[in-house]
Amino acid sequence: MANPETQRFPALDPDENALLRAASRGDQKQFSTLTEPYRYELQVHCYRILGSWSESEDLVQETYLRAWRGLKTYEGRASLRAWLYKIATNACLDQLAKWRRRRILPSAGQPAANPLNPIAPPPRDPAWLEPMHDDWLLAAAAGPETHYLARESISLAFLAALQTLVPRQRAVLILMDVLDWRAREVADQLDTTVSAVYSALHRARVKIGDEYHSRDMDPALQADARTQRLLKKYVEAWESADVAGLVALLKDSATFLMPPSPSWYQGRDSIGTFVSNTVFGEGGMFPGKAAGRWKLVPTRANGQPAFALFQRTPEGGYQAAGVQVLTIRAGTIETITSFNDPALPERFGLPRIIEQNAGIDS
Repeated sequence: MANPETQRFPALDPDENALLRAASRGDQKQFSTLTEPYRYELQVHCYRILGSWSESEDLVQETYLRAWRGLKTYEGRASLRAWLYKIATNACLDQLAKWRRRRILPSAGQPAANPLNPIAPPPRDPAWLEPMHDDWLLAAAAGPETHYLARESISLAFLAALQTLVPRQRAVLILMDVLDWRAREVADQLDTTVSAVYSALHRARVKIGDEYHSRDMDPALQADARTQRLLKKYVEAWESADVAGLVALLKDSATFLMPPSPSWYQGRDSIGTFVSNTVFGEGGMFPGKAAGRWKLVPTRANGQPAFALFQRTPEGGYQAAGVQVLTIRAGTIETITSFNDPALPERFGLPRIIEQNAGIDS
């Protein structure tokens, strides 16, 4: 006859049972052994709900704190992963209830700016979407996707559309259409009924269908020769301050966004005027020779091509300036989202300062 103590947590295997019994007696090391393997996917999950990478880090820490404090209430009828997801989802919903604002991109908040006007300063407390390095998605390896491919489900366009949903609908759509949870599991996660889950899912799908149209996020296509030529020309245009070269790579209706500034620009002519007067211009906010002012280091963010942006210093090296994420459609650039935060390249595993002729591996 099985020892009831060894079968305390029926959803866990014997090794997990032993670790969790030790953790329940106050062994934090065994608790970490059990829970740390889920950190990556929990943070990606929180990121999808919140739209903020920095906040998702905090919420995962909050999830583990709540799990540790509530360990004695875990009965082991659902998997440990499901229990942690329940805690993480509800921690995010609690945060959103306090925050009461949705993270968006500047283009969702106001009309396009006049490129001849000064760039608007960041708001006092900006609430924009934040980029995420692709390595986190690969490390999460969080099971099969249904309606949305893994890379698509962290694209900036998809995240921006998610933010139009009320928090509970957002959570239901992510759990069911991205992570492939069943309705009964989602109902248990949110302490509601299956019918309420299906109702929320229907409303979420209708709403997000108005805001987002599925796009090809196949990484093999993004790495094809045509795309690589486009990206090479993009780097050359930035590093040589070639306005015409940059504009030639854009769709007629392309957009250029620069969080944390609310200013954004639409159309090739508008973007060309803006860059020629500012980032590719000489004097004013960017004194000195324009050619060689910028260095772009390839990286990946949100399932999309991206570059860490570095600006030349008076000493001749380059200092981190931000991360640019590109949306490419039909061989042209549809959107440039330039997250102008000097701390971002370091978060993507790159240095804050690079020497003038240094080679950087992406």
